[in-house]
Amino acid sequence: MLVIDGGDRRARILGRGTNRVQGRKRVFFIMVILISAVFLLTCLPGPAEAQPISIPSLTLEVDSADNPEELTQSLQILLLITLLSLAPALLIMVTCFTRIIVVFSFLRNALATQPMPPNQVLIGLALFLTFFIMAPTWQEINQNALQPYIRGEITQDSAFERGMEPLRDFMFKQTRENDLALFVSFADIPQPETYDDIPNHVLIPAFIISELKTAFQIGFVLFIPFLVIDMVIASTLMSMGMLMLPPMMISLPFKILLFIMVDGWNLLVRALILSYS
Repeated sequence: MLVIDGGDRRARILGRGTNRVQGRKRVFFIMVILISAVFLLTCLPGPAEAQPISIPSLTLEVDSADNPEELTQSLQILLLITLLSLAPALLIMVTCFTRIIVVFSFLRNALATQPMPPNQVLIGLALFLTFFIMAPTWQEINQNALQPYIRGEITQDSAFERGMEPLRDFMFKQTRENDLALFVSFADIPQPETYDDIPNHVLIPAFIISELKTAFQIGFVLFIPFLVIDMVIASTLMSMGMLMLPPMMISLPFKILLFIMVDGWNLLVRALILSYS
């Protein structure tokens, strides 16, 4: 029995050695084939009609201006590029976008649905509501200022003054007198007698803080019904002895159900539109 076992072990050892040798031969053969293929690919000449790929180059030159008109045009182009980069900020500051997006943020916090709706959805809805509310003002600007300027009937300064008139009327209607008086008192300007005497750099910040105040007032009214639901749920859970259960987890479905039953989006958007009428 010992001799038989020794023979089996020797056979197994010999078999393993044979397999290792065969495996090494296979690896060596595959390496030789790969090296030969790479050598052939590098040594073979390419097609005669192949052309090198040309990479375009971009150059930016700054030349000296021969006359003042060229310098003025360059400054106008630079100013136009700057205004285009600031266009989103101007859209936010002088339109109803500020009030709408702040109210939407208050609503999402009151519902306690932090990621829903997403920021992209709220910003998109606020932009389209801004376009809807500001459409009459922009139509008046297009009719009285932009189209006559394109036809060459008025100058650039006159087009700017005509275009600012409807926008100033919109901002004056939404600006509180005490906010306007605040910036007028700190501005180094003569005491204005009419609204036309108030410059734009005084009107725009007064309009912004008035919009923020109105948005916070609407947000406070939005918080009241949802706060009542949170208080009722919290007191109910405490009376039942469920102190370890978060009240927000139970109150969230009830707040969403309440918002759906009263058609909250319709009421909120209706209130925002009527606030500018």
